[in-house]
Amino acid sequence: MKKILLATVATLTLTAAASAQEVTLRVHHFLSADAPIHVGVLQPWEKLVEEQSGGRIDVQLFPSMQLGGKPPQLFDQARDGIVDVSWTLLGYTPGRFPISEVFELPFLSGTATETTAALQEFQVKYLADELGEVHPLMLHAPASYKFHMRDKPVAAMADLKGLKVRAPSRTMTDGLAALGATAVGMPVPEVTQSITTGVIDGAVIPWEVFGSLRLEEVTKEHTEFGRENGGLSTSVMALVMNKAKYDSLPDDLKKVIDDNSGATLAALAGQVLDEAETAERQKAIDAGANITVISEDQLGEWKDASQPVIDNWIKAMTDSGHDGQAIVDDARAMLTKAQGE
Repeated sequence: MKKILLATVATLTLTAAASAQEVTLRVHHFLSADAPIHVGVLQPWEKLVEEQSGGRIDVQLFPSMQLGGKPPQLFDQARDGIVDVSWTLLGYTPGRFPISEVFELPFLSGTATETTAALQEFQVKYLADELGEVHPLMLHAPASYKFHMRDKPVAAMADLKGLKVRAPSRTMTDGLAALGATAVGMPVPEVTQSITTGVIDGAVIPWEVFGSLRLEEVTKEHTEFGRENGGLSTSVMALVMNKAKYDSLPDDLKKVIDDNSGATLAALAGQVLDEAETAERQKAIDAGANITVISEDQLGEWKDASQPVIDNWIKAMTDSGHDGQAIVDDARAMLTKAQGE
């Protein structure tokens, strides 16, 4: 009798353990475990999903490409089920998400909070098809990108001539070329080493990744646009889930994912990245960084030089069957609306 009781207890224990973790979600991304997106967004998301599922969902975070591959492969890793969820930049696969590129165009971005808010409205209207291969959990953007140079200040457009500058996307590659720089495309984890070895002279990135990339050690000259902490461009970032994995969840666990996704999670990301932007900027100043702000009344030359990039993007979109001008106009209106809220 005792053996039967022990066997029954053991069976019940194993059943409870199995039911306690019905689903495992492996989340993969390219930044380090101390990056703001990891600490401020993905870790809180992990905790909320696990708690609200009663422990039935086990979220496992894998930063720094720990599960293998390169950053441009992250979207496909989630699409193909190699991982369950990935966080990536859509611009890492040039031309694949052409409509979302509108926010990469020169001078069409704001703070992380502002651009992210505009993206929520934009996603509903324009991006269903581009993201149709996955289940989107969040679209957001960092604060606008600035120039961060090793030792050569950029106080005027002419200062860019002959400089090799990291570009995050094909749109910004065109933008940098129009401004006179030599654009070098690469994922952001490669930037610090590339500046150190002289492969590039600097990069366009937001301040918020400085600490996790140790960029304050290799860059001393920084340029902002239009206002203090104003920037040149941005990228669209996406947290996406394997579609079959999401569809396989029971309705109550789908609700847990849904309740912690979308605009609410995006708003958290905007807030976290803006707070990190301010903090990392101040750390750079404290470390002796020199910041040049190109004022609003000096931006005419920069905007005129980069306007052909916008015109070419509009033409390319229109030639492919979209209303390129309407997309740009809508993106600007949505951003202006977000900036007024």
